Amino acid sequence: MDLQRFAAGLFAFAVVAVGAGSSVASGQPVPARPSAPSTVSAVPRGEVTLRLGQEAAIQGKDLAVRYLRVVSDSRCRPDMTCIWQGEATLAFLLSEPGRGESTTAELHSGPRTGPQTTSFAASRVELVSVGEDGQEATIRVG
Repeated sequence: MDLQRFAAGLFAFAVVAVGAGSSVASGQPVPARPSAPSTVSAVPRGEVTLRLGQEAAIQGKDLAVRYLRVVSDSRCRPDMTCIWQGEATLAFLLSEPGRGESTTAELHSGPRTGPQTTSFAASRVELVSVGEDGQEATIRVG
């Protein structure tokens, strides 16, 4: 009987000790849930820089472009010497909110591996540049 109580007490202590390591029990802040992407306004034929997850609403058009993710990135890092500059491939969500139409497109930072532009909703979307860490992308919508 005493052995069962001891084992039950040891189990309860282990559960409390493991729980104490969580961010709530330790007093550390709990990370916030990701919020909805922010939207910026962009003019047709102008350039706009989007942060990862951010969306551009094109003025005067039923068109929005959201920077979804970095698909691949073989670009040469600033602290390295490379024979080939490399390219980044980024995914974008193109949508016509008023019509409920959307598609995804992968755009490339250079011409070697794929397109730098795509067409959607009678507009041309071009990847102009990619930030060093891939967190920002500059596009032009015309």
